[in-house]
Amino acid sequence: MHPVICQIGPLTVYSYGAMLAVAVVVCSFLLQRAAKARGFNPDIIFDLVFWSVVSGIIGSRIFFIFLNLTYFVERPSEIVMLQHGGLAWQGGLIAGTLTAIIFFKRKKLPIAQTVDFVAPYVALGQAIGRIGCFLNGCCYGSEAAWGIYFPVHEAKLHPTQLYDALGLLVIFLILKKYETIRKTPGEVFCLYLFLASLQRFAVEFFRADHSIVWLGLSIFQIVSIGIMAVSLYAYSFLKSRFPK
Repeated sequence: MHPVICQIGPLTVYSYGAMLAVAVVVCSFLLQRAAKARGFNPDIIFDLVFWSVVSGIIGSRIFFIFLNLTYFVERPSEIVMLQHGGLAWQGGLIAGTLTAIIFFKRKKLPIAQTVDFVAPYVALGQAIGRIGCFLNGCCYGSEAAWGIYFPVHEAKLHPTQLYDALGLLVIFLILKKYETIRKTPGEVFCLYLFLASLQRFAVEFFRADHSIVWLGLSIFQIVSIGIMAVSLYAYSFLKSRFPK
């Protein structure tokens, strides 16, 4: 693994942060290019991505700290050490979505259609970000004889970061295809919520950086089940409100 890409004097370039930056740049570029074809103002894309990413990172970190409160109370300096990993996707989803909705309202954009437009690129950004987790060695899996050797853990582990990255890339492709046939505004975003939660639920069985809290499930799996339930309810609601 390569937690540190390089050092330039006092500046340290961490792979985790670098891949987050790559995700932002790539998704911003693709969103701007797609915006013109979809009738959205491409000039607002950077502001949308910036505020959504910032709020998403803050939300992810707060949720992760909440789930590991004892650890951070004993080590308060670790709260700001993002280069060590520690972002919980579910917290980022909530914070980023709320920020995006507020942004859409201020710009007077149709919320359902706009979240559909953005959803595939959220999955793509997550996929790229998971490569940063792999390089950093966080979000690691359980031991496997055929796994990848992680020097930081001194063991061969399931490369769960790559499982996530591949799954999210497939979700991106599915959503891009589905948006060409969707009939109801908001459908694509609901599908993203369901598929992203489903793949996280599945990958959690191979991870070793969590505790089992109930019925053999981690807190992240329980939250994922909740998000899947919400997505199904939202899909049903949208179908009843926009039958055609």
